[in-house]
Amino acid sequence: MFKTTPIPNMTNAFDVSGKNVVITGGNRGIGKGISAAFAQSGANVVILCRNQESGLKVVEELNESGGKHACFKCDIADMSSVQAAVKEVFNFFDHVDVLVNNAGVATTTPFLSKDGLNEWHRVINTDLHGVANVIYEIAPSMRDKGLGGSIINISSVGGQRVSGSKHHHNAPYNAAKAGLDIFSKYLAVVLGDNGIRVNVIAPGPTHSDLDKDLPPSAIETIEKDLPAHRFGEPIEIGAFCVFLASNAGCQITGCVLPHDGGLLCVV
Repeated sequence: MFKTTPIPNMTNAFDVSGKNVVITGGNRGIGKGISAAFAQSGANVVILCRNQESGLKVVEELNESGGKHACFKCDIADMSSVQAAVKEVFNFFDHVDVLVNNAGVATTTPFLSKDGLNEWHRVINTDLHGVANVIYEIAPSMRDKGLGGSIINISSVGGQRVSGSKHHHNAPYNAAKAGLDIFSKYLAVVLGDNGIRVNVIAPGPTHSDLDKDLPPSAIETIEKDLPAHRFGEPIEIGAFCVFLASNAGCQITGCVLPHDGGLLCVV
């Protein structure tokens, strides 16, 4: 049975230098912020994304921080694509310390509309099944290496609330994120004996490619009523990930942790 070691003091408590990190969707939005945060903290980063060209541009930026970085093409909703990408990951890294499942999609199509069911399957296949695909291919190696590790799943406060659904239809996204929260708790239990911690970060309003889907009323509400009175930034989610992956976070597992500027308090 693997037991994590508590920090004796604050020396290197937040250090992730030299850790090998895999980030899905690490080429843009929140994922890019996570990639940058790990690279700037001394970790080695592999990005898995559908648009490899944009991913390679991000790798160029990460290289400025030093370390060893790469991007491999991957559609997490396609198991054969995941298997091919993971093979490349383990050709690049001899092991994985941290897996961040960030890639996701959303919709604004009402569920009971003509294309509602197609959108349901599209979003669920990426946001829930896609995460399961990646974990299924990477977690066994993390377990068998016996080095412990951290899996961080990026969910959403949308997994805990459906406020505004009459105007901002996102039923499959809400359902997928709620499922991801519970799936992560299950993984925390079954991987705990192997020293692998599993947590969820649930962002609230955060600047990303999904901003364009928000109605003006939602943006006004965020800026007026949110306790923080602003959107979060991708690098802030990245900083949270670095904390969870560090020794300072070694007693945290099985948690769904909001990063929402207080949204769940007021809406």
